[in-house]
Amino acid sequence: MDILSSQANLAGYKAVIEAFQVYERAIPMMMTAAGTIPAAKVLVVGAGVAGLQAIATAKRMGAVVFATDVRMASKEQVESLGGKFLTVEGAENLETEGGYAKEASDDFKKKQEELLSETLRKIDIIICTALIPGREAPKIIKEEMFKNLQAGSVIYDLAAIQGGNTAFTEMNKVIEKNGVKILGEANILNKLPVSASNLYAKNVFNFISNLYDKENNKLNINLEDEIIEKTLIK
Repeated sequence: MDILSSQANLAGYKAVIEAFQVYERAIPMMMTAAGTIPAAKVLVVGAGVAGLQAIATAKRMGAVVFATDVRMASKEQVESLGGKFLTVEGAENLETEGGYAKEASDDFKKKQEELLSETLRKIDIIICTALIPGREAPKIIKEEMFKNLQAGSVIYDLAAIQGGNTAFTEMNKVIEKNGVKILGEANILNKLPVSASNLYAKNVFNFISNLYDKENNKLNINLEDEIIEKTLIK
């Protein structure tokens, strides 16, 4: 029934494909008679549903993948997919009861910035997925951090519709700063219409089915059902 999860899953996959298409080098390591091409290094910012799918997709395509998230619970998930989790020293677990991220403290933000600044020196592609429900997206890749990125690097910002995770993200535009391309679309799922529609339809079907009593052929608004109870407007 979870529409957000089904759509975010596709978005994470497609963001990697779009970023790899713009990146002008090979992704997996290739050993040839003419020399060795190193594997692309990918950083995924935010390890929610979209971020985890981005990690899995990039890993399947041969990239070396790093990830960061304010929720410590995501460390095990990242590592299970073959990613390397960047741990902020003295990190606090910034996870709400619903499993979403909440606003980080100033001390955490400073430590995270220091860790990211150093990590960015070796990164080729960044997939940004960090969002805070009901708030503007946190600015994680600051203006001064761009000097640490290599020319030719690519950033795909899935948080563009909420302001973006970088200092220069602009929705539905390709911005270039210091040789780094920054992409972000209002709705990346427009590029996966069939898959997105199929999953959305299944989400809605399952939700409606839960309201229906098949035996008596009528609607059954069961207030003891947690899903129904929490989605009613009272």
